[in-house]
Amino acid sequence: MKKARGIFLKNEKEIGLMREAGRIVSLILDEIGQAVKPGVPTMLFEDIARRMCDQFKVRPAFLGYLGFPFAICCSVNEVIVHGFPSSERIVKEGDIVSIDMGVVAGGFHGDSARTFAVGKISQSAQRLMDVTSESLDRGIAQAVSGRNLYEISAAVQECVESAGFGVVRRFVGHGIGVKLHEKPEIPNFVPKGLSGVTLKPGMVLAIEPMVTEGSFDVEVLEDRWTAVTKDRKLAAHFEHTVAVTTDGPMILTLSG
Repeated sequence: MKKARGIFLKNEKEIGLMREAGRIVSLILDEIGQAVKPGVPTMLFEDIARRMCDQFKVRPAFLGYLGFPFAICCSVNEVIVHGFPSSERIVKEGDIVSIDMGVVAGGFHGDSARTFAVGKISQSAQRLMDVTSESLDRGIAQAVSGRNLYEISAAVQECVESAGFGVVRRFVGHGIGVKLHEKPEIPNFVPKGLSGVTLKPGMVLAIEPMVTEGSFDVEVLEDRWTAVTKDRKLAAHFEHTVAVTTDGPMILTLSG
């Protein structure tokens, strides 16, 4: 593993290990997605994640990270990120639920997030989810060697804001590898007065748009983790772990 401007560059073998970690994360999210339906407690999703981590003999990356008490982040409706699963919180028809999940396999991390509809949801909630997912795709398309990191940020921001939604500023994407959070930070907006790094083969990035129906202002609740929209409007979150390669961006968090 080499380093460029403080950013770890992964070789082909290391990217292969990260691809396996990412595959496992994707399979876990697939199974959680199948379980998302009206009337189930959000703790069910935590139980699925822990069972599958045991099955694959991998470690849940979030559990115990900086004191976080669960294997998944489970964020319902106005919760943007870092929500707690609960036996008391029962999802209902019309809710949307974001699941963020990471594992460590072979010494490397995989990290991904998806937002799921609970039964039939409103057209506005579906549009929020669709735009957030599309913004991730557009950001990934810019993860090309030789381009500026902030071209990813610009692509996400333009997609989101042109649709009339808000881009969260308080939380950003990140480099990933042996550690869950490595350099560089990957904002979903273009920061003023800063110059982004040039992307190089071997960089691995967790790109994760967090998008709000209204204002992008955030409030963190008393548990010091759960981050909600200040106006309590809906939020959506999608994330992939992506390697920059000589052949273009390679998504590592796919089930196949």
